Amino acid sequence: NLRALRERGLELRSHKGDVTLEVRATEDPREFAPYDLALFCVKSYDTIAAARQLEGCLAPDGVVMTLQNGVENEDALATVFPRSAVMGGNARVGAELLAPGTLLHTAAGIIEFGEMDGSETPRALRFAEMFHKAGILGELTNDIKTIRWLKLMGNNGTNPVSSLGRCTVGQPLADPDGHALMRGPMMEVVTVGRAEGARMSERSVEKNLERISSLPAVDKIKPSTLQDVERGKRLEYDAICGAVIRAARRHGIDVAATETVYALLKLLDARRADS
Repeated sequence: NLRALRERGLELRSHKGDVTLEVRATEDPREFAPYDLALFCVKSYDTIAAARQLEGCLAPDGVVMTLQNGVENEDALATVFPRSAVMGGNARVGAELLAPGTLLHTAAGIIEFGEMDGSETPRALRFAEMFHKAGILGELTNDIKTIRWLKLMGNNGTNPVSSLGRCTVGQPLADPDGHALMRGPMMEVVTVGRAEGARMSERSVEKNLERISSLPAVDKIKPSTLQDVERGKRLEYDAICGAVIRAARRHGIDVAATETVYALLKLLDARRADS
């Protein structure tokens, strides 16, 4: 993929129009340092290793913004960088890497971000203006915790069901049993998220399911975990289901549905590793 990006750039195929972009790509972050802003988009199980590659590459007031799955990467990044250099972000986009250097965009494309303490700092306002000028759809928020838990809610339903069922998001949503199977783990996240301080309700689940069902390309959307299953890659189930389970145990909350899909994904991942 790195070689393709260097030689041909990034080819983006989208229902909004196809485009090929020239990009500067490297395997060594030091090559183009220092950075005012690093968008941190690696799989959660690679967080620490990738963060250490980025050590010493930030400008004096530089920021690392996580756009990863789960709700634990902010704390993980704060073990490598000063906590003041870490900003929360939330990427809502449907995309799939079709081939090296070729990306298929299937849905959405919004970045929500904000300071971890909810404050509206000059740097956050500066990033918001920068995103706006670049044509990046985004929103500065003073409640990144709630937004991150809302994304985890959706991921905890769609990713496991689609991955275990080997199907796009649209297929289980169109089936009453599949719909109920997705809804169960989502409802558990609402209970756990509220205990963690996120502003959520049962209506959050219904709105999320309605929003996903209304997407024009819902029958083509493959969650990232399903894409990893199909490619024989390591699965990111622990950052999604595992994060819910760990938070639930802190509050003594039963999350049987999440524990079930976690165990199944763990077995599936082990089979991949043994093959």
